[in-house]
Amino acid sequence: MRWTSAVVVGILAAAWIALGEPDQSDARFAEAAPPPAGAGKPARIDPKLLKEPHAFPSLAERPGPEDRIVTVARGDTLIGILTDNGVDRGSAHEVVRSLGTVFDVRRLQIGQDITLTFLPGSEGDQFLGMALRPTPERDVLVKLDEAGGFVAEEAERALDQHDAYAAATIESSLYEAALAANMPIDVLMDLVRVFSFDVDFQRDVQAGDRFEVLYDGYDDEFGERVRNGEIRYAAMTLSGKTLSFYKFTPSSGVTDYFGPDGRSVRKTLMRTPVDGARLSSGFGARRHPILGYTKMHKGADFAASNGTPIMAAGDGVVEMAGWNGGYGNYVRIRHNSEIKTAYAHTSRFAKGIRVGSRVKQGQIVAYVGSTGRSTGPHLHYEVLLNGRQVNPMSVKLPAGEQLLGKDLRTLQALIPSVDSRVAAGRTDARVVASNNAGR
Repeated sequence: MRWTSAVVVGILAAAWIALGEPDQSDARFAEAAPPPAGAGKPARIDPKLLKEPHAFPSLAERPGPEDRIVTVARGDTLIGILTDNGVDRGSAHEVVRSLGTVFDVRRLQIGQDITLTFLPGSEGDQFLGMALRPTPERDVLVKLDEAGGFVAEEAERALDQHDAYAAATIESSLYEAALAANMPIDVLMDLVRVFSFDVDFQRDVQAGDRFEVLYDGYDDEFGERVRNGEIRYAAMTLSGKTLSFYKFTPSSGVTDYFGPDGRSVRKTLMRTPVDGARLSSGFGARRHPILGYTKMHKGADFAASNGTPIMAAGDGVVEMAGWNGGYGNYVRIRHNSEIKTAYAHTSRFAKGIRVGSRVKQGQIVAYVGSTGRSTGPHLHYEVLLNGRQVNPMSVKLPAGEQLLGKDLRTLQALIPSVDSRVAAGRTDARVVASNNAGR
């Protein structure tokens, strides 16, 4: 965090500057004098002392405010951080009360930097205030006011939005290729969600396949990336066939990703409702691991660690959420008059998931567990078509929205400008790769 001159000292030092020259206004000096260390309120200066100029250094000699940057650790509280750094308990409570008007102190995160500003003095350091940046776009600070109390302020920070580009050829895994391309993990997860309707990431992705993404990047005033935005364009080349999609909002108002032909990437159901899971058992006859005899397995099992979020495969209404015999904790969602999906062996249900709840595609409905008749943490996922379980990995899913007329023309008019931005990203990537190779 770079608060020292630009933000903290520039604002909080007002409490020190207000002291002024002692021979200009005794009353003003006494009113704005900073409190000594350990006091709950600023101390009043005895006017008699002002008659002894030698007792006060000139402004040129007086030390300026100093910053201490404290990083929040596990178990820390704001009160504790303040008092551990020499702020008296009364002032610390007032700071927390004031900060609560603009920021929920319970949302302090481990690793969060807090800047504390002090004015050094012969009788101890005077606490002037504190500042923190809870989000890249927002600054929050608390400072002394003219009455000697603490007031909180907040300010929005402008970020520089620009195109960000990442592409790579997959050699061993999509994840490792993304890391090698310096692609942020949150953007990778968005890429997986975009293609999850068409791609089985456990079986369809092979060495030699390729991905390419154009997304929004947000930098701070120092040129450092502080946030990643939405994907604008995404493409994957799998076994020589390229799928590409563009982010677009049609007249329906529902933003989605569309191919050049205007067909939405979205299908009625996602094929894999768990990110990063491994298909451990497919649909069909198998020897049951607990019962010990051959039994029809009427779903797909995805091995994942306990607590992994499970997403709704499509929009719908929760038809069942509770214990269901060997299925353990079980959720079933009705998507339309023909299609339902079921999620079994979950450890627990997500907040708000109950019979009659409406859910959106991709919404977390439960978490991976091993309840019921299960040998270890996994999701048992079923697709029911007209009440009969069908293979979730091979069922033909109806396509999403197909753009027509004006919407299709608007999308196709947008594509050349996006393609030119992608081409610029490719050029920049080649320049960077060339420079790195020459080192």
